[in-house]
Amino acid sequence: MRKILIPFLLPALFAFTDPKPKSKQKDFLVANIDYTIKASEDFFMYANNGWFKNNPIPKEEAAWGIGNLVDNEIYSRLKKINKNAIVSKNTPGTVGQKISDFWKSGMDTAAINHQGISPLNPIFKEINAINSINDLIRVSAILHKKGVDVLFSNYIAQDDKNSDQMAFIISQGGLGMPSRDYYFDTDSKTVSVRNAYKKYLFITLKQVIKDPATAKKYSELVYTLEEHLAKVSRKLADLRDPYLNYNKLNKDSLQKLMPDFDWTNYLQIMGVSKVDSVIVGQPEFLTALNAELKTSSIDAWKNYMTAHAIMENASYLDQTTFNNFFNYRKTISGVEKPRPRWKRVLDAEQSVMGEALGQLFVKEYFNEKAKKRYSDLVEAIRDAYKDRIKNLAWMSDETKKKAIDKLNSITKKVGYPDKWKDFSAMKIENTAYVTNMMNANEWWFNYNINKLGKPVDRTEWDMSPQTYNAYYNPSNNEIVLPAGMFAVPGMKDEDLDDAFVYGYAAASTIGHEITHGFDDQGRQYDEKGNLHGWWQPNDSAQFVKRAANIIHQFNEFIPVDTLHVNGEATQGENIADLGGILLGLDAFKKTEAYKKGEKIHGYTPVQRYFLGYAYSWMYHERKEKLASQVKTNVHAPAKERVNGPVVNVPEFYEAFGVKKGDKMYRADSLRVNIW
Repeated sequence: MRKILIPFLLPALFAFTDPKPKSKQKDFLVANIDYTIKASEDFFMYANNGWFKNNPIPKEEAAWGIGNLVDNEIYSRLKKINKNAIVSKNTPGTVGQKISDFWKSGMDTAAINHQGISPLNPIFKEINAINSINDLIRVSAILHKKGVDVLFSNYIAQDDKNSDQMAFIISQGGLGMPSRDYYFDTDSKTVSVRNAYKKYLFITLKQVIKDPATAKKYSELVYTLEEHLAKVSRKLADLRDPYLNYNKLNKDSLQKLMPDFDWTNYLQIMGVSKVDSVIVGQPEFLTALNAELKTSSIDAWKNYMTAHAIMENASYLDQTTFNNFFNYRKTISGVEKPRPRWKRVLDAEQSVMGEALGQLFVKEYFNEKAKKRYSDLVEAIRDAYKDRIKNLAWMSDETKKKAIDKLNSITKKVGYPDKWKDFSAMKIENTAYVTNMMNANEWWFNYNINKLGKPVDRTEWDMSPQTYNAYYNPSNNEIVLPAGMFAVPGMKDEDLDDAFVYGYAAASTIGHEITHGFDDQGRQYDEKGNLHGWWQPNDSAQFVKRAANIIHQFNEFIPVDTLHVNGEATQGENIADLGGILLGLDAFKKTEAYKKGEKIHGYTPVQRYFLGYAYSWMYHERKEKLASQVKTNVHAPAKERVNGPVVNVPEFYEAFGVKKGDKMYRADSLRVNIW
């Protein structure tokens, strides 16, 4: 039977009134509600603005909300782990020794400021020795190994069309600003970022060149060079098509694409000797880059590499260099002052040794009972999705069968890995902070290069256990749900009611990630993780037609100034948000908590479910951050991620008395119905 998405027009629908909080009421969820705002007018602000009023965005943050609260608890725990490592007797090469030396190098501000940018002198020496395109190629390979993105980007990942093999992938990159749009858009915020970046290039090169006139000249050449690369870079929405961004080439074809770039030499320096082909995301970018290698002067390229070497390491260098970078970046983020150094050091440490920290973290902070609760939630969501697929009226039986096969094949990874990475070869010592970072980046580069020609390790995690995030990997057909993602600030897991948990975790995370396997991108991969057309043509056309509705819906949102959400670029996340809410609700309806229907602090189970979902996106953001997100991110802002999907769910209308004429009302004919 088809599930018809229509509002339940019962008399009780319009009888919703807010239960006023009693003086002794201390529920964290209810405490966030702003009773001056109607749920039917702006549900996101209704659910969260009570918290926003009492928690302004700190000067050192671009946004502030639930993730920051969780991260603060995690920061405190990680800080304790680091301090314990310092006073412990650590054997050289152990996790404890690496954590201790990394922390000390990052926190030694006196040494860092005394060193200035001198730890980069070996890189500057290589750059200064460039006299030809071949030299340029050699140095670009050296910089890539140390984590500096110049010319283009490259990485190791599973082959989209053969998930049992790892591939060397080349894509557009090499820009100093976050995306191509920053080089060309004419709105005032973008212009201010562009001007700040030009000033930053000048100040940065002046650190090396000293003569202001010469530094100015080369900063302008570097900017022009990047502008040329930006012009031939694909836009955000154009990067979503996995077929158009998959171009497998043998080495001869790659050489023909860029005849002036010695790929044999480059790949040899990179250690990529075990492949006979590479995957190129955007061939036209490499063609244009080849032309730019000849038209821009060697001096322009040398200064470009110098600027990028400093820029991408600025966070690990002296205070002056860091401040120069921060003053440019705050035009993008709106952050007024930097985070405390100890938090920035922990961020850096987690970026290179997150799983090493995770081994110590989970021993103390994530028990087996919590792991079982969320493992069971995954299965509840999987069962709910099976029912939805079976009842779809627009999908053929043949495609349904394959969809269910894929759903059954999704691997769940909950909490932490069963097998930990071995960091013993990572070179972390009592040396310069930036040197430790570059050594760690090179270790990661070699770690990934060594995957080529070997069986794919499908047990590996790409996030640490303490991360407040989660992901779906289409090539592995897996969802990865770190322990940190399920934390609620100040609360023990056993004290969280099911209504809240199903909205907060089952909908916004588990259901969301599983739906990614069937969004505009994920649906194009089969149950084994290969890019392969398994849909019947009519079913595929139906999906595209229905997805167009969510694109149109989100295009209408204007989160800041005159900037609209990019509905096409964000469609995958928006589909996953809507799917997560529907799946979480279906699964919740099978629980005893839902069936009993008992109110908690004045709210019904379904109301707390939706409030729990809104709590998962409890963020307020600076205008600069919102503008940057709209331009560069495939995720819509937090407010739109709540108000956008819920207006497509009939139970939301019933729970909060939403009726025609209310701002949260959306005519049934306009509601999105995909899964």
